[in-house]
Amino acid sequence: MITVPGIEPALMRRLAHWARTLVAAGAFVTLPGAVRAADVPGSFADNPIVYFVITDRFVDGNPANDHAYGRRREPDARDDIATFHGGDLAGLTRKVRQGWFSQLGVNAIWITAPYEQIHGWVVGGNKQFKHYAYHGYYALDYTRLDRSMGTEDELREFVGAAHGRGIRVLFDVVMNHPGYADIADLAEYVGPVTDRKVGVLWKGYERATPADYHSWIDYNDPAWLNWWGPDWVRAGLRGYTEGGSDDYTRQLAYLPDFKTESPRFVGLPPLLRHKPDTAAKALPHATVRDYLVGWLTQWVRDYGIDGFRCDTVKNVEPASWTALKAAGLKALAAWKAAHAGAEVDDAPFWMTGEYWGHGIQRDALFDAGFDNMINFDFQARASAARRPADLEPLFSEYAKALAAPANYNVLSYISSHDTALFDRKRLIEGAEALLLAPGGVQIFYGDETARAPGPFFASDPQQATRSDMNWGAIDTAVLAHWRKLGSFRARHVALARGRHAKLADAPYTFSRRTADDRVIVALGAQGRVSLPVAGLFADGSKVHDAYGGTTATVLGGSVTIAVDPAGVVLLESAR
Repeated sequence: MITVPGIEPALMRRLAHWARTLVAAGAFVTLPGAVRAADVPGSFADNPIVYFVITDRFVDGNPANDHAYGRRREPDARDDIATFHGGDLAGLTRKVRQGWFSQLGVNAIWITAPYEQIHGWVVGGNKQFKHYAYHGYYALDYTRLDRSMGTEDELREFVGAAHGRGIRVLFDVVMNHPGYADIADLAEYVGPVTDRKVGVLWKGYERATPADYHSWIDYNDPAWLNWWGPDWVRAGLRGYTEGGSDDYTRQLAYLPDFKTESPRFVGLPPLLRHKPDTAAKALPHATVRDYLVGWLTQWVRDYGIDGFRCDTVKNVEPASWTALKAAGLKALAAWKAAHAGAEVDDAPFWMTGEYWGHGIQRDALFDAGFDNMINFDFQARASAARRPADLEPLFSEYAKALAAPANYNVLSYISSHDTALFDRKRLIEGAEALLLAPGGVQIFYGDETARAPGPFFASDPQQATRSDMNWGAIDTAVLAHWRKLGSFRARHVALARGRHAKLADAPYTFSRRTADDRVIVALGAQGRVSLPVAGLFADGSKVHDAYGGTTATVLGGSVTIAVDPAGVVLLESAR
């Protein structure tokens, strides 16, 4: 909770609750020191430790939902790379309660979009495999939970379990495009039915394979107007506007492009008008942007979702992100006002964004609603660091940009579903680079357990990064290392926001300090080492090595420590 000097904590809680109620009603009230999450020292925005999980690939907590909408797996492992594998919200809840995330120091879980995806499959790779929407990027209905993910009660249970352990829940959201037109949904929602056709499909479409999929679809049939409709999307179809050539209007990977920039008022898309279980309702004087913002932030208002990871930021005009953030702030404030005691804290709605190629710089995106941006600079540079001392230029540069009082932040990562997995033989070093880096960090599921890459076709190598979590083959040494570093980071905002100083080359030793926190880290140490601590820990004070578990007394501006065999020293004030 944000505190203000001179105000008792109990009164501060009442003021915060009052402010949330006013914000929920549409009034923007600013408490002292509470302008934005990024301006609050020591807040989540300062030190986000985000665990990114492809829900479908993590834990199957409820096998009853494994074949929702008629989805099926494939018997051959390579053919099965892009089907739904069974992971769900119930599985996430189980791991939250077991302490999996807490032991890593995680304070937010970013889950793949759980709202309803296209039911069937589209062609994957070079006509090689069936590609389902297990990753959450092919939306069908933003107002319904995908049955493969679970039930509304299971979502509430997951959020409640996470919040009860001080962990935020972040949704992956997409405003740039809905999903492809898949045969299953075209057959169900796009008519009419004639002697030869089911809407735009030739009868017999059930026999489609990846090799002949498109031959079963008539792309020139005027019935395409019964799909999303030309008022909603650009698409290379009869009656639709073609995708443009600029970032905001082009079709990414031939996906239909939402007309989020259009000022035109629209009704519900035909697809949803013919979908009996949708919760979408036609709105008066509403644009495409208005609908999408409303649908996405309804999850916040109903379930207390704490923030969004926004996909394809580069391809949606900033005004739409600004609108999403404003609506998210109101929605989360409304939920907190109605669920006092069920929230993590008083922090406002938070957003990070995926703008391909973005680094650690502050730019106009942070004025368009983003508290944070995903950092594409880190992965390659961390991989190139072969010795502990090689991290110094990286750490020094990042700290200069991101140390307090910087009013923005980034999320660095070493593995990603869209790039590559970090070298599985170097995950000990990868953990040190990531979890000791200035700024915010994103752990990709399985980096802490040495999850192996899965099978793939050369036409789509990213599928290899999305293999099932390796619960039966955990590298326990890697896991123990990640847990020690992660829990240390969670205790020390200085690692994320502190002023950085190199103290020694061998072993590579550095300090980070803020006004309220200070740490010293040594990497590549051996045996017993004497580390300089003058100016950070006073003579006679006791310091604790959070890695090795020993305590020592500072004498003459230094401390002597027996180093754990892993070669890591994590010094903090002894409690």
